[in-house]
Amino acid sequence: MAAFLALRDRFAAGEGLPAALAHSAEASRQWVSDELTQAARTTWDTGRAESLAWGGAVRRRTLLVVWGAVGALLIGQLATAVGAGWSAARTAALTVALLAAGLLTLAARLHRGSGGPLAPLVGEDNRLSTSRAVAAAWMLFAVFAVLMLAVELAFAPGEAERTADGLAPGGAAALLTVTALTCLAAVAARLVVAARVRTQRLQKVRALRPRAADLLTDDAGRGSLADAQYVVVHAAALVFAAVRLAREPWRLPDLPWGLALLAAVSVLMYLAGKYAEGGRPTVLSVVRVRPDEGGFDRDAPIRTGDDIEIRGSGFVPPGAQEPDRLARMVVRIGAVHVQVPLVPVAGGFSNPTDTVLTVPVPVDVEPGRVEVQVVTAAGAETNRYPIDVLD
Repeated sequence: MAAFLALRDRFAAGEGLPAALAHSAEASRQWVSDELTQAARTTWDTGRAESLAWGGAVRRRTLLVVWGAVGALLIGQLATAVGAGWSAARTAALTVALLAAGLLTLAARLHRGSGGPLAPLVGEDNRLSTSRAVAAAWMLFAVFAVLMLAVELAFAPGEAERTADGLAPGGAAALLTVTALTCLAAVAARLVVAARVRTQRLQKVRALRPRAADLLTDDAGRGSLADAQYVVVHAAALVFAAVRLAREPWRLPDLPWGLALLAAVSVLMYLAGKYAEGGRPTVLSVVRVRPDEGGFDRDAPIRTGDDIEIRGSGFVPPGAQEPDRLARMVVRIGAVHVQVPLVPVAGGFSNPTDTVLTVPVPVDVEPGRVEVQVVTAAGAETNRYPIDVLD
């Protein structure tokens, strides 16, 4: 990526252009765009190879964290057992922790090339899914608590009645409600996103690799209020539930209904944010550009060979700011497909942008009334905007 950025800034400064193209701004722009497109594809291929190696590294680090947590639990149990004595609850906690770590290790082996235990949390867009992560956390915690009671029952059969009371749905109703809500939210979020993508009301671009920041940000890497509050609220609720389980290991944690209601509000806000995000790309207007004069000529019609400026919104969807994605944008002018040229400037690109595209009108375009339509990097199509082209 560093080599690509250096090449982009070099072209932006006007360096490295062939002398034979210096007399033609259009030819120079097209040559620069072609060179940057090729370099972007090479960078993308390199990034894909690096992402495969990243998956193996994440698997190893995740397993290190998992078994480190088991070791920390063992040390904590030994330290707190001094004076208080060892109990069936301590044995149950360690047994279930070892079982969970073993299952996660097996999952890591089965998904060794895609992040190990984190593979089920990665969405179809190759990003960590906030809804899946929160639902998985609650489900794992609930299963952990149930298995703890089962092991306690096996090691301390004399307390079978108290353990049975601990499994009663009345005391664990709030925990079960929150777990069910987060699982339903994960399913609903997937259905909402899939439906909006199919109807082109939401644009999704596949990421190069998952990142931990995906849990708190949108596809463009910007902080998302809906995602952030969802993670923070449920993380706080999980901490509360874990403390209750540690203090009362003979029953499922009894969450206050006020906390469960807060978690439910968080779920609703998260789903509302999923439904409201995005939007269909739209062409609002098309005007003629005279790049040789550096401005607009409002009195002249559009002719083949001219540049046109397409104004609208949603041309560059979140996550498509990478150069290889920008190079995939296409404008249909009648029956002709025109690649959107990459125009570098210091620190980025002046074309294309999310609201403005500039493309030439090829000589292959038939004179007369034709329709202009933009196809974004996500594959979404804008509305058709009619223009008149003269020969």
